[in-house]
Amino acid sequence: MATSTEIVQELTEWLTANWKPDLTVGEWWELLGMSGWAAPSYPTDSYGKGLSREDSVRVQQTIAEFGALGAPGGLGLLLAGPTIATHGTRGQKDAYLPDIVTGKAAWCQLFSEPGAGSDLAGLGTKALKDGEEWIVNGQKVWTSGGKVADMGMLIARTDVDVPKHQGISYFAFNMHQDGVDIRPLREMTGQALFNEVFLTECTVADAALIGGLNNGWAVANTTLAFERAGLGAGGGSEAGGAAQPGTIAGDLEKRVGDFVETRKGRAGGPSGVGGLTKLLMEQAKYTGQTTDAQVRQNLAQLYIMNEIARFNNGRSKGLKARGRDIPGLGNIAKLSMSRILRLARDTGFSLLGPAGTIYAYKADEREVASEAGQSPFAASIISLGLFAQGPQIYGGTDQIQQNIIGERVLGLPKEANNDKTTSFADLPKNG
Repeated sequence: MATSTEIVQELTEWLTANWKPDLTVGEWWELLGMSGWAAPSYPTDSYGKGLSREDSVRVQQTIAEFGALGAPGGLGLLLAGPTIATHGTRGQKDAYLPDIVTGKAAWCQLFSEPGAGSDLAGLGTKALKDGEEWIVNGQKVWTSGGKVADMGMLIARTDVDVPKHQGISYFAFNMHQDGVDIRPLREMTGQALFNEVFLTECTVADAALIGGLNNGWAVANTTLAFERAGLGAGGGSEAGGAAQPGTIAGDLEKRVGDFVETRKGRAGGPSGVGGLTKLLMEQAKYTGQTTDAQVRQNLAQLYIMNEIARFNNGRSKGLKARGRDIPGLGNIAKLSMSRILRLARDTGFSLLGPAGTIYAYKADEREVASEAGQSPFAASIISLGLFAQGPQIYGGTDQIQQNIIGERVLGLPKEANNDKTTSFADLPKNG
């Protein structure tokens, strides 16, 4: 097995031979993806290099330090790809993974529903078999990136006469078809990252059924595990840069070098959870609050929590190398991330004071706020503060993570119910 130094050397040599700023984004991602460097943690038979998580993060860092554009970001590379690599057939891997690692297709996650958020297994979207395809009807909500997605990770009910966890199937769903109605949901940050999606008489091929009929709950849990690992404190960031994957965003035909220059010249906010402490430290320096005991305590606590998360990732890597694991670490990491963001939110608003009530939703408004004397870090801090409520909800609420740890790791008794033995059709429905 190659050492980390050898991996970096091999990658650097490859970048030197292949990186050309005048390529299009699509051409560059084709080279990066088919070489295995876009998704190095994927298995070698799934367009990856079988590297550890830590070495994969080092690959991302090396690409950025070289000055090249990173791999396609988004839920395709983060969630759909590793799920298909785990559960897909050889044909499905070859059908979907190339477009994921090369950024040709952007993906979204069609999981949550208005009546099945915390109780995901209570979903009501139905898929009925019709020859060699399935007819899908239902509604999804909190769909990140739905507006720019080419494909969706869809879970739907394919059998109502068995207990709810047993009658779910997982599909690779084409978003470019009649009957898909996507409606953005505006957040208090001013953005519309999430959408509600209505599915009316949509179709999906039987060949797009991932992991087998009625085995969707197990496949979905694989996706959720990758999601928690990616969202958790100390996790590797989504590979990528300023360019967006997929046919709708319109970046594939643009000059790749322009995105790198844009990234270098952009005034930065925090880079992942670990960048929050640095952002808040800069604000404290700007306002002369670096000697305030409470500010220093909060910044120290943020640093310590990030270090703990980083050490936990190291522990996990060492154990996995010996065929072991830390039960519930992904859930713990997500809880830690939520806690870090809440502390960063509270610290940030305390540093800003009354200026924290002035939020610029548009670029020109930020310029006006800056001219009025607002801190150059304020826009990022306020945006963070408004967004901090989201992570403790999406990807499984903090309460769900605590339940999982209590029941599956600590062995505490579950709440009494009969949903494991009663058919879904006979269960009382939410709402």
